Amino acid sequence: MKSDIEIARDAKMQPIVQVAEKLGIPESQLIPYGHTKAKINLDYLQSLQSQPNGKLILVTAMSPTPAGEGKTTAAIGLADAMNRLGKNASVCLREPSLGPCFGMKGGAAGGGMAQVVPMEDINLHFTGDMHAIGAAHNLLAALIDNYIHWSNEVRLDLRRITWRRVVDMNDRQLRQITTGLGGPANGFPREDGFDITVASEVMAIFCLSRDLADLQRRLGNIVIGYTRGKLEPVTAAQVEAPGAMTALLRDALAPNLVQTLENNPAFIHGGPFANIAHGCNSIIATESALKLSDYVVTEAGFGADLGAEKFFDIKCRKSGLKPDAVVIVATVRALKMHGGVSREDLDREDVAALQRGLENLGRHIRNTGQFGVPLTVAINHFSGDTQAELDAISTYVAQRGLKAHVCTHWADGGAGAQELAQAVIELADSGSSQFRPLYDDDMSLWDKTRTIARAIYGADDINADQKIRDQFKQYEKEGYGHFPICMAKTQYSFSTDPALMGAPSSHNVKIRELSLAAGAEFLVVVCGGIMRMPGLPRVPAANSIAVNAQGEIEGLF
Repeated sequence: MKSDIEIARDAKMQPIVQVAEKLGIPESQLIPYGHTKAKINLDYLQSLQSQPNGKLILVTAMSPTPAGEGKTTAAIGLADAMNRLGKNASVCLREPSLGPCFGMKGGAAGGGMAQVVPMEDINLHFTGDMHAIGAAHNLLAALIDNYIHWSNEVRLDLRRITWRRVVDMNDRQLRQITTGLGGPANGFPREDGFDITVASEVMAIFCLSRDLADLQRRLGNIVIGYTRGKLEPVTAAQVEAPGAMTALLRDALAPNLVQTLENNPAFIHGGPFANIAHGCNSIIATESALKLSDYVVTEAGFGADLGAEKFFDIKCRKSGLKPDAVVIVATVRALKMHGGVSREDLDREDVAALQRGLENLGRHIRNTGQFGVPLTVAINHFSGDTQAELDAISTYVAQRGLKAHVCTHWADGGAGAQELAQAVIELADSGSSQFRPLYDDDMSLWDKTRTIARAIYGADDINADQKIRDQFKQYEKEGYGHFPICMAKTQYSFSTDPALMGAPSSHNVKIRELSLAAGAEFLVVVCGGIMRMPGLPRVPAANSIAVNAQGEIEGLF
């Protein structure tokens, strides 16, 4: 079979105007970026608010492994299958980050015959949203240092500045740096560092804002550091930053419209990571799709313990969205890895190892059920899967009152996910969803964190030193006690140890630090060794990406 990029290059794309017509969007309300991608006018989207919402379907997954799960591919294949069944369906995804594209993943636009296109554009610069977010974030950083250089009337403590800089690239060398060297003309020397753009609070704010006014308000509420002496929080508004930041983000806030390989509508907007941020595409894109489609398929990053939990407890809580169905994606290969099989041996049938690994899927099924949304399981089929292995998954899932649907969307596009699509349509239309978040707003910040650790991670408890415990209490005194929790944790395990696979229980979740996201309106709880700036692997995907003699990009997948 051809590579992903070869399939994408051969795609018979429709002009984006024709894709928009399927949703009833007039050409005059598009802001084209070439012929195959466009932004949708925000004023037009605001005019749709009185229209009823379609059905919202979340695609999540078991805990990720190097073997792959295919959550994005499954979401695209499901939307294509729904359209094949005569439904008006769209898919809503996040924008890829350059860091993973040039690091481990090599791309994030789906795969095989279940992709969104134009693939090269989406994986690289797209419509410039990621650059706008990075520019707005770094503008605030520059304004902070400029404020200190010229006046610093609020007595912002250089040792307690919490706003770091960002770059949309995996670069471990920038995690901790010293700035302002070279004399008084270059500012005051201080310790600083870089996070990856998708971990920026500006990205989180961008994805949770309802409109430009809400965006500007939230940007002004960002806490950038603390004063000397009384340790009072200092906000971005106090350095007069939110207006200019909003100006940089104004055009980016309009959602992007592209298409699947089968020419169905795809909204791609915003891109926070799920292991260090809240892992969901923008509220604006999701709500717009719901006004324009009868069914909307969206995804949340990594496994259900991270992406789905944050989708429910942060995105849905903040937006009022009520999901109608959930799909949990699993693969035979990933389940065998959770059962102890090495990557080199995954092509061999091993039902016993798979059955051990099914504990991971079972934990995700149990966890997701706590949110009151009906769910089903999709088996993302690989050519080496055996019938015995597929049967073992189906039997296990049936014992939990669900059905597992074998899907071949990677090889067959929407035609390979029609059984899943029919089941999801029936679930979404059943009206059986009784969505509820995991915890109430008025619960203490410590107890919210403990609830996630116990109910989702299978932990006995959380633990932290006295400084962290005092910080929890201080944030409550400052008026942030109603915020939800955004757990920053390894995606590879229910625990904070990435090597502990399967479904570990009776472990403790160690909290390393807290990070207040006052503009995004959640508290980031950093656990274990998770970092906000990844590094490149020994052999990064960038080593295989190039431009050929015909001027075409090679190596993205």
